Amino acid sequence: MSDYDNPYAPASGGQMSGTVTFGDKPKTAAGPGAAPGAAAGEMIMDTTTAGFAADVIQASRHVTVLVDFWAPWCGPCKQLTPVIEKVVRESNGRVKLVKLNIDDHPAIPGQMGIQSIPAVVAFSQGKPVDGFMGALPESQIREFIDKVAGPATASADEQIAAVLAQAREALAAGELEKAIQGFASILQVEENHPGAAAGMAACMLAAGELDRAEQMLSAIGDDGRKDPEVAAVFKRLDMAREVATLGDPVELEARLASNPADHEARLRFAKILNAQGYREAAADELFTIMRKDRAWDDEAARKTLLAFFEAWGPMDPATLSARRQLSSLLFS
Repeated sequence: MSDYDNPYAPASGGQMSGTVTFGDKPKTAAGPGAAPGAAAGEMIMDTTTAGFAADVIQASRHVTVLVDFWAPWCGPCKQLTPVIEKVVRESNGRVKLVKLNIDDHPAIPGQMGIQSIPAVVAFSQGKPVDGFMGALPESQIREFIDKVAGPATASADEQIAAVLAQAREALAAGELEKAIQGFASILQVEENHPGAAAGMAACMLAAGELDRAEQMLSAIGDDGRKDPEVAAVFKRLDMAREVATLGDPVELEARLASNPADHEARLRFAKILNAQGYREAAADELFTIMRKDRAWDDEAARKTLLAFFEAWGPMDPATLSARRQLSSLLFS
């Protein structure tokens, strides 16, 4: 609390009292059997001396309560109010804000030793635990809430997105087992998640299990197939199926050695190189065809390269490099 110049800290070795007076009767903050006030579930509310026990003390047993001590004549209070209300609304229910007008209800701030406003005190488990004075900026109020109520937890969608990104990075780095674990963890939570299903299919493609990859992809609906990452896996499966029909790469290399102008052999060889993971080399073979005869077979080399781009993804280093080369070739 020293970070916020806490005026409410107990003396060294002592503890802050949990007993305050509400109306005419003293009540213990940790009194047994008390129930939260009717408005305890509201995120932002005003309270009174009589309502303080329910609105703050008892409510703080369920959620951290920030008490804003203010007055209508207080300029800094007017600065703080919209900022703290905004941050509380965006806290995803981690805290609630209870406002007490000290002019109308002076007893409690008097007992707590509030000498300057605005003053904000955080209550948890029926007791004041931290506080600050003055109109702090939004960033410091967020830090204060993180301190007294814990940092915000990511939503389920955000957690899935993070795991998906990590699994895709692992797959791109060739860490197949790590990628499989990531995609599998998402599918356990959301059985038909298109990104995770496509990622798992990509892992199966990398392992040469084409039938299992196709089975995974078949469960993805039309909307999911619109995702570029998902569409890329479908394209890679099509290319992997095609490789079996392209012939022996050794024989294709021999054909090219005897006749470098055999564009059909070079196109097939490029597709095989791509299926084997040699993307730059595959692109180079296609560029060789385009430099010799750009229009050959209805621009088959250029169209094949564009299909490679779709399978590799727009941000793949091989895509970026080959796109630059293609632009230079086409507009030279």
